[in-house]
Amino acid sequence: MSTAPSVAPSADPQSPAPHNADSHDLISVHGARENNLKDVSVELPKRRLTVFTGVSGSGKSSLVFNTIAAESQRLINETYSTFVQGFMPTPARPEVDVLEGLTTAIIVDQQRMGADTRSTVGTATDANAMLRILFSRLGQPHIGPPGAYAFNVPSVRASGAITVERGAKKAVKATFSRTGGMCPRCEGRGTVSDIDLTQLYDDSKSIAEGAFTIPGWKSDSFWTVRVYAESGLLDPDKPIREFTAKEMQDFLHREPTKVKVEGVNLTYEGLIPKIQKSFLSKDKEALQPHIRAFVERAVTFTTCPECDGTRLSEGARSSKIEGISIADACAMEIRDLAVWVRGLAEPSVAPLLAALQHALDSFVEIGLGYLSLDRSSGTLSGGEAQRVKMIRQLGSSLTDVTYVFDEPTTGLHPHDIQRMNDLLLRLRDKGNTVLVVEHKPETIAIADHVVDLGPGAGTAGGTVCFEGTVEGLRAGGTVTGRHFDDRASLKESVRTPTGRLPIRGATAHNLRDVDVDIPLGVLTVVTGVAGSGKSSLVHGSIPAGAGVVSVDQAPIRGSRRSNPATYTGLLDPIRKAFAKANGVKPALFSANSEGACPHCNGAGVIFTDLAMMAGVTTTCEECEGRRFEASVLDHHLGGRDISEVLAMSVTEAEEFFGAGEARTPAAHRILGRLADVGLGYLTLGQPLTTLSGGERQRLKLATHMAEKGGVYVLDEPTAGLHLADVGQLLGLLDRLVDSGKSVIVVEHHQAVMAHADWIIDLGPGAGHDGGRIVFEGTPADLVAARSTLTGEHLAAYVGG
Repeated sequence: MSTAPSVAPSADPQSPAPHNADSHDLISVHGARENNLKDVSVELPKRRLTVFTGVSGSGKSSLVFNTIAAESQRLINETYSTFVQGFMPTPARPEVDVLEGLTTAIIVDQQRMGADTRSTVGTATDANAMLRILFSRLGQPHIGPPGAYAFNVPSVRASGAITVERGAKKAVKATFSRTGGMCPRCEGRGTVSDIDLTQLYDDSKSIAEGAFTIPGWKSDSFWTVRVYAESGLLDPDKPIREFTAKEMQDFLHREPTKVKVEGVNLTYEGLIPKIQKSFLSKDKEALQPHIRAFVERAVTFTTCPECDGTRLSEGARSSKIEGISIADACAMEIRDLAVWVRGLAEPSVAPLLAALQHALDSFVEIGLGYLSLDRSSGTLSGGEAQRVKMIRQLGSSLTDVTYVFDEPTTGLHPHDIQRMNDLLLRLRDKGNTVLVVEHKPETIAIADHVVDLGPGAGTAGGTVCFEGTVEGLRAGGTVTGRHFDDRASLKESVRTPTGRLPIRGATAHNLRDVDVDIPLGVLTVVTGVAGSGKSSLVHGSIPAGAGVVSVDQAPIRGSRRSNPATYTGLLDPIRKAFAKANGVKPALFSANSEGACPHCNGAGVIFTDLAMMAGVTTTCEECEGRRFEASVLDHHLGGRDISEVLAMSVTEAEEFFGAGEARTPAAHRILGRLADVGLGYLTLGQPLTTLSGGERQRLKLATHMAEKGGVYVLDEPTAGLHLADVGQLLGLLDRLVDSGKSVIVVEHHQAVMAHADWIIDLGPGAGHDGGRIVFEGTPADLVAARSTLTGEHLAAYVGG
């Protein structure tokens, strides 16, 4: 029997030649042209932490997410059978010449988690699934399998005859039942909706007199008002308050019934089910503003009286382990739940307890111990959602994976950024490649390799300005390098408030009966560690009717047909100006209406679906991508046609509509607001789907600046902003305050804190350790006192 040599060849000091497999230690990108990238070529070291930086809109996401991560995922999808690929998303190959050395990419982005009311932190992270198994094994009294503890599973009972086709057919009588944990009253939502009928109609009028007060319900509408008036079931000339009990039942609750109106068959349905189907079944955020305002007026959501908001049936709530029900467990803060689980010593479920313990400990480690498992996932901020997604990666045995993060420090207090940095380094030290898009200098500083894109945004960006170490970036002359060590100084003098906005006895979420006066006419910053109660105070406790304009972090909705011109309402005055100058209808100048190219329906491209393969998008040959019919482009305003106007940047358009034949004051005002928030480089017709996160938030801010409220509430406006852009944002906030507005900012960025007139600091910790006001005063007083975590970090930042 032969034996292996006792000394491996690699141990011979005379032959140090590396193995061929060890030479593939770079991810090489050559000729990337996605979005605004201009033939970008970079080489990224594997098993290192690489940070991508640059001003908002410079091409960071286009390179990291739309090129490297997208191609990695596309190649992995191609390893599955065509049958499986048919059920998967099919991204096209990115616009790039060469991509080599890719490894499996795991993307941890800031996309908000599903806002479905039945999605919670527990269901999104599988912690609930493990808890349900635990209670089905140990809970007393025993009520059934894990589904009996699930608020998304209804109880079902059925009986009847079934035909069994086996040999001779025969009918068998069978009964079937399944025990679910869903509360039957609220159907697992935790809240019940109640419709305020006074918001739907004026009962002193008859239907013929126009009793309905529902948006869009006009008296001549065939599908709404006339169905009720001419159904034959109701007297259209009788005031609604005089209806008999039967008429009222038919009016409000009747099941769908076929009726004839002027010889046309239509469906009559009671008013309440009709409103529920037409308004309440849709996502509130996707409704038009006036419809959303109506829904908020007409519908009140109250805690379900049967399950007390726990979403669970009585049976699921009655089963307990050591006096704790699954509803109690999900309502605990996760750090307290972790302690309770650790105390359960039951050998029969030891592997399950170990897995659940690890999941809960990961929450605590990542700084989310203050959440509870029953928290709706739609209420998490972008930063919290991203960290919840990270939990799956902690403790993973996978190595040689590429992790891609999108601004992981968003929503983090300076105190928490160090913890996030440690997690990124830990993922790298396990042998993984970590790619991070980031603006915070604290995270850029820990990078092994930095790629700085720019020099500007949009068409002025898309090139690599610097590639190398952090020290090299500091010494380099790029925008990021010049601003890397910027530190804002404290204001020498602060503004005097013109009034106060009182909040009394605030108890939303974790707030502890908070009383505070928010000064008006100044720049107020509300700060504190993540989970200390800032959003609960500002968004959940400001009294109604205070004239508040709220700019939160909810994502902008819009398809590739939406662009800055349509989103801001800029296209309306432009269309009218074109129509007036040429004596035609405004609808001709809309690519989504009469002026659309008939070949591509105004999309500018022809999309060919290839089933399980990536669809092919080609520029429309008829309109050459201009989106309009040829005859529409014969109409001009100031020497330009509508497609040329939509190809202008905001800065060019502001000049174009500001003077001369094309002067349009309404359009000029909107363009001025877009320029104010630093979006002068965007083209008016750029699809919203191609904008970066920072650009979308500033677009939303520009839109809200037109509203008439006296108090502006901004939620982390520095999210997605480069160091160089923060100064421009501070200038914008100053202009808002100087114009007579009151500005309240929920923010962690020390430059914004230093620039404030007044600071309200919540804490001292998160969850049940927070919810109190720990400081009120000027930034200078906060630095001098150093009595809170925020005070210590602000003092270090300004060098106090």
